Amino acid sequence: MKRSIIDSFNYAVSGIILSIKTERNMLIHYIVAIGVLFASLFFDFSRMEFLILLFATTLVIVLELINTAIEKTIDMITKEYHPLARLAKDIAAGAVLISAINAFLVGYLLFFDRLNSFTEVIIFKIRSSSVHLTFVSLILVVLLTIGIKAKFYRGRGTHFQGGIVSGHSAISFCIATIVAFLSENILVITMTFALALLVGESRVEGRIHSLSEVVLGAILGTIVGILIFQIIG
Repeated sequence: MKRSIIDSFNYAVSGIILSIKTERNMLIHYIVAIGVLFASLFFDFSRMEFLILLFATTLVIVLELINTAIEKTIDMITKEYHPLARLAKDIAAGAVLISAINAFLVGYLLFFDRLNSFTEVIIFKIRSSSVHLTFVSLILVVLLTIGIKAKFYRGRGTHFQGGIVSGHSAISFCIATIVAFLSENILVITMTFALALLVGESRVEGRIHSLSEVVLGAILGTIVGILIFQIIG
């Protein structure tokens, strides 16, 4: 049977979640990625600098996923020691190491000078950057949703479909919360939250999530939006 695009997407997300759940190094990279993205809120990065930081962080995770896939494939083929199998694993691990060193150097170059000159002026500029706050808020919601799904996966369906928290609900309510902070029009705010409610209702109606899972997603998205825009912004 031919896979649909949605099925392929679900399987891909399941692969990411399983790697976080079963591989210690992947979990470490995942936690560091969240920390780096959150820390970027406090620094006056240009668009190009932020893209470089995002690319360096993503590259480590991508190569760790490839490394994990290579290791699992070799373990599936043979359980016995073979010099070529060891060489393949070592090369894949070397690729991850190089990307990690690169990410460290990028982080050092981007953060070091700013850490020495961390002033209220910089904080004010970051607080005024609604685009940056919005982008990081949505990324954090996605990462936190994946982490929660990985931690509390119940073994039914795929990781992306179902789970203890609804990712669709979390993202939609985070967007609605962001709109509420950026817009002074009560009609726009009301309509945005109405759309978020419709997204949550569709997940229950489609029997993908229970009502409690949708509510938890809404709470997660709303809290992240409030924390980023009210406390930081």
